[in-house]
Amino acid sequence: MGALGQNLKNITWESQSLSTFVKDFYYEHPDVARMTDQEVDRFRQEKQICIVNANNGRSCPKPVRNFMEASFPDYIMNSIMNAGFKEPSAIQAQGWPVALSGRDMIGIAETGSGKTLAFLLPAIVHINAQEHLQRGDGPICLVLAPTRELAVQIQTECDKFCASSQIKTTCVYGGAPKHAQIRDLNSGREIVIATPGRLIDLLESGCTNLKRVTYLCLDEADRMLDMGFEIQVRKIVSQIRPTRQTLLWSATWPKSIASLARDLCKEDPVHINIGSDELKANHRITQYVDVIASTGYSAESEKRSKLNALMRNIMDGRKIIIFSQTKRGCDQLTREMRQDGYPALAIHGDKQQSERDWVLKEFREGKSPILVATDVAARGLDVKDIKCVINYDMPGQIEDYVHRIGRTGRAGASGESYSFFTADNANLARKLVDILKEANQQIPEALHGFAASGGGGKGGYRGGKGGGKGYGKGGGYGRY
Repeated sequence: MGALGQNLKNITWESQSLSTFVKDFYYEHPDVARMTDQEVDRFRQEKQICIVNANNGRSCPKPVRNFMEASFPDYIMNSIMNAGFKEPSAIQAQGWPVALSGRDMIGIAETGSGKTLAFLLPAIVHINAQEHLQRGDGPICLVLAPTRELAVQIQTECDKFCASSQIKTTCVYGGAPKHAQIRDLNSGREIVIATPGRLIDLLESGCTNLKRVTYLCLDEADRMLDMGFEIQVRKIVSQIRPTRQTLLWSATWPKSIASLARDLCKEDPVHINIGSDELKANHRITQYVDVIASTGYSAESEKRSKLNALMRNIMDGRKIIIFSQTKRGCDQLTREMRQDGYPALAIHGDKQQSERDWVLKEFREGKSPILVATDVAARGLDVKDIKCVINYDMPGQIEDYVHRIGRTGRAGASGESYSFFTADNANLARKLVDILKEANQQIPEALHGFAASGGGGKGGYRGGKGGGKGYGKGGGYGRY
């Protein structure tokens, strides 16, 4: 992947003839203007909105408390009303005034918190205020996403809210034929949602350019770095005019991404956190952790037995996601579950895009309510009514644990997660204990042991929350 973009030429922006553009469209509603500092502080506290940074003495705009106060044009307000939303989410309430003001911003909020509309609706206003695309122009708004699934999901939202403005969108990602994507780009698209690898490929081949981009969004920016896309992201951004507006969005904000944010956000970014800046899980999710006593092959056998027992207790036709750490393990677990009569389908990075789209469609519609997946489904997968998430294999890092279980308990609903923890996962013990403790969840003694020893632990104890009958020999999640 490091070779991608090596043929992209550096652009001397001072010598370029660039179109002028406007990026400050914010009209502060009179009711917002009348809010006192005390009222602003009280609202932010209630919504857990923290303004981490608004540099150079420029204050962060006041938040809006309802859709009318956001002062969107009628065509956007109609789309919001048609979607049936009752009130802005916390990231929207504070993010909209910042984005509409033309400020660069960093928005940190948990999955399912409405980040897509937080950047999309201001993008529509931004686009409608610019000159129309001319032949050969690239997009005005570019959204970078780490995975195909997230990119497609963002496009779905774009199509829903852009129709009234006749804004055209396209989604470019690897694993799908290029010709349709190239055709869209050649005909002009105001919004392009892209994964980094495919976009660089299209830029190198001259199928598009980014000289008209004045509104840049990086969604799940930390995930892009985790997946090794930093070099690709920097190469892409080098093709975009420095005077753009830049918005970075994520559910977590590890220190490793701070330097990227400083480099990309040139215009005094406003940094907004929703909730604590510490990593934490959605409190609407009840988390169960089962520490597996066995090691090696025996641990795998014990996990399989416990999964069977767990499925017998929880399977009721509602949607379940089971995470495997490897593509091979994902396929094998799916085969075994189907042999046992469970309607399971698999999704991972080696599947053809057409198959991945079909699997997600079957899962969304509930025709195959069990999805076995690698971490391609850990972020950005917005499927309603997911009953629970099962970590058959724990992830490699604790951030992915939070994102995985965040597939359930979305949009105000409650959910459950079940995780099999083995000695191979000992490096996660301390951070997992912190997450469970912060969410007031039951912590198995054996997990405490791993955390205290830094990788040892007593093993053997089956932790859970609540009481009740066991689901297999030796007990299990305390709930059963």
